[in-house]
Amino acid sequence: MENHIIPGDMRYSNHLKERLFRTYGPWALVTGASSGIGKELAERLAEAGLHLVLTGRSESILQEFGDELEERYGILVEVIVADISCTTGIHDLIQKAGNLPIGLFVASAGLGTSGHFVESKLDREMHMLNVNMLAVLMLTHYFARKFAEQKKGGIILMSSIVGFQGVPNAAHYSATKAYVQSIGEALYYELKPYKVDVLAAAPGPVNSGFSATANMEMGNVLKPKDIALPILSSLGRKSTVFPGRLTKILILGLRTVPRWGKIRIMKKVMGGMTKHQTPKKSMAKSFSN
Repeated sequence: MENHIIPGDMRYSNHLKERLFRTYGPWALVTGASSGIGKELAERLAEAGLHLVLTGRSESILQEFGDELEERYGILVEVIVADISCTTGIHDLIQKAGNLPIGLFVASAGLGTSGHFVESKLDREMHMLNVNMLAVLMLTHYFARKFAEQKKGGIILMSSIVGFQGVPNAAHYSATKAYVQSIGEALYYELKPYKVDVLAAAPGPVNSGFSATANMEMGNVLKPKDIALPILSSLGRKSTVFPGRLTKILILGLRTVPRWGKIRIMKKVMGGMTKHQTPKKSMAKSFSN
């Protein structure tokens, strides 16, 4: 892994705000904007003066957040309620946002699962796959073409440090993040000739509501505010960023470990986070049903 680490105590300078607005304005679209990393990135973009399209499934939460941003930063906010776990919802989002002069796409929506893969429910895993991969594919493809045509734009994809090796007890989740990391790295180079910037952001564990969804108990973790500015500062400057102090510690600690060793370490880490989950008493019985 390349070492693209930025300290977590960055100051949001006027220079960075002006660069974001000048390069990617006047509008940005943020998925998963109702909470966690997406919400924090949306607020920082609003602070830079970008108008926002906020998407998610909770209209009341998004509208309240949008009203706050409009009043606080004097920007415009469009709320689009969309279920991006299905192609119909993704197409609907594209259609509703298509007429706005969007110059930045932030793919913050994501789901997680944990525990033993053989004990998981297939419909839940498919739902996560659709949000973490299918939606990223369809929306990134749409905005990549749009930005390439206008010779201007930026795309931020939310990867994770778990996407660089297999992670027992979160096998499918880490696989979805490997997809995001891989496509982000490749598109950074493919879209550069079109003056379109692509960034894969790969943080460590973040307290963003993910742990509750994934049924995990997380200890010392990052906060969304710890990683938002390092992510925005890195856009247009590198292909991958490992934001936040904790991420830096984890990456440095794993740098010299071979891939098989990283998998074993991740098994212990994720095993500790999921040890509260009650295993099936009889897997044979589960398989026969």
